[in-house]
Amino acid sequence: MDAKIIPVIHNVSSVQKLIDMAKLSFGFGYKMIIISKAYGSAAQNGIAEVFKIALKEGKGVVVLPDLKDALELYNPKKVILIDKDNAKEEIDIVNPPVNNETLIVFNGSDSSFSPNELTLGEPYYIKGIKSRIGSVAEAALILYSFSQGHVV
Repeated sequence: MDAKIIPVIHNVSSVQKLIDMAKLSFGFGYKMIIISKAYGSAAQNGIAEVFKIALKEGKGVVVLPDLKDALELYNPKKVILIDKDNAKEEIDIVNPPVNNETLIVFNGSDSSFSPNELTLGEPYYIKGIKSRIGSVAEAALILYSFSQGHVV
């Protein structure tokens, strides 16, 4: 099955986390990354660094104020929220649950998605992982898995 998958990093304040997410996404062949609700040093310095990486790689970056904006603009068929605390299902990274036009949202903060944000998608976590391992590690496992055999 071919699927268009767009990684989203949401609610992030870390410059390094933004850089790592962009490098991961682009390194696995994803054509773009969405950054939503960046604040602090991520908003001041991290976004510029991600744009620099994207320009060098010939990839795209979209920066939006909130996750709702990404859903309104891209109208995905599926939204997967990577959230250990609220996951009702697990992602089998060998057989991922993706459809055409899927946004995969990684939480850039150490907290869970807010109750309002949870209404925007389906919370999943990685099968076999017992505790939260952080958004960059989660993205490495999931984005690699999803990139295998899929159009990204």
